Amino acid sequence: MFVNNLVTVDKEVSNLINEEFNRQKCNIELIASENFTSLAVRECLGSVLTNKYSEGRPNRRYYGGNEVIDKIELLCENRALEAFGLNSTEWAVNVQPYSGSPANFAVYTGLLNPGDRIMGLDLPSGGHLSHGFETEKKKISATSIYFQSKPYKVNSDGWIDYDELEINATDFKPNILICGASAYPRDFDYKRLREIADKIGAYLMADIAHISGLVVTKQMNNPFEYCDIVTSTTHKTLRGPRSGMIFVKKQDGNDRKINEAVFPGLQGGPHNHQIAGLAVQLKEVQKEEFKEYIKKVISNAQFLGEELKKLGFELSTDGTDNHLLLIKLKNFGITGSKMEKVCELVNISLNKNCVPGDKSALSPTGIRIGTPCMTTRGMNNEGWIKLAHWLKKCVDICVERQNRLGKKLRDWGKNIEEDVSIKELREEIINYCKELNFYEN
Repeated sequence: MFVNNLVTVDKEVSNLINEEFNRQKCNIELIASENFTSLAVRECLGSVLTNKYSEGRPNRRYYGGNEVIDKIELLCENRALEAFGLNSTEWAVNVQPYSGSPANFAVYTGLLNPGDRIMGLDLPSGGHLSHGFETEKKKISATSIYFQSKPYKVNSDGWIDYDELEINATDFKPNILICGASAYPRDFDYKRLREIADKIGAYLMADIAHISGLVVTKQMNNPFEYCDIVTSTTHKTLRGPRSGMIFVKKQDGNDRKINEAVFPGLQGGPHNHQIAGLAVQLKEVQKEEFKEYIKKVISNAQFLGEELKKLGFELSTDGTDNHLLLIKLKNFGITGSKMEKVCELVNISLNKNCVPGDKSALSPTGIRIGTPCMTTRGMNNEGWIKLAHWLKKCVDICVERQNRLGKKLRDWGKNIEEDVSIKELREEIINYCKELNFYEN
């Protein structure tokens, strides 16, 4: 007889899950690539759907017993097309990718030959590893190992220079031109990118992993109007489970090529519990409440940005069109690593990040923050103002320790957990977080 109570089966793991629950509840989550799912999505993730193996496409499975799984996956596909306003005669979608990077690699595998060329935004300029990142000494991403890659970059003010992009693309002639980012606070000019792609005979692919929630609610430009392929994760601004999607125009059999790249090319059986969770969320994103939520995500990012500027923070591109802010710290004389460390100790989660002008991705002088998580929790303007001042206090702590102990990270971080100013600020933030709503619905 099976015992299905986690506390009974494994108290150690149960305690760790509760520990993470309390960490999230008492923490200000500013990681731009994270969000809190609904209880309905989490119920799918912990359901019996995880028991079933279903390699292959709906109605063409390798295993039997998939009649219900087929219904779920087809429902998810239909909702994906409906949510983004796409015609099923023109577009196809694959919802089996485990996450965003596998989705991107499936596109390259399906449409390219090894050694073909791709071009995307450089990682230090806010791009993503899966768009082909490499250094002078090493190919970092598998994408750059199996395909030739050349990046385009932002200018000194942090904006994509489309004229320079066109010059580089015309010279390099990539087979796929990629638009999309993990740390770019502005919208994309898909029309201009389409013109460049047509000029060089390339596919145009948009990776909207970060902004899919903003695209689906029509708060940002529509990549489907101009692109051949659109990929996305589902757990960021879309607020769904951790999985991926690939949308592709039905031309030259590209949908079949990508489906075959997903399975059997790169993956085994799909994660049916994730697909069900995604189906639930794709229903939610079509509601007016979700659109209002996304509007609030953007307005909160813009409001926080203005409050930070009042306190001396410098923002890449001087603001944002979306859910994230890229903050420069060079004027304070500190690194992103030190800021990230102090913030973590006071219960603020964010990440160090390259900003325009950085020479090394290993020692960035900026941080990236996003507003989806705390918007989900209902943080109001008063809270965002408090947050701006808390972030400035973190800067001040970094500077004070640096002046007192030195710039070397080893010296600077000596006995940092015992810093009284850190302990006091952490207690203040914990008390504030306890007053906020949590994601119980």
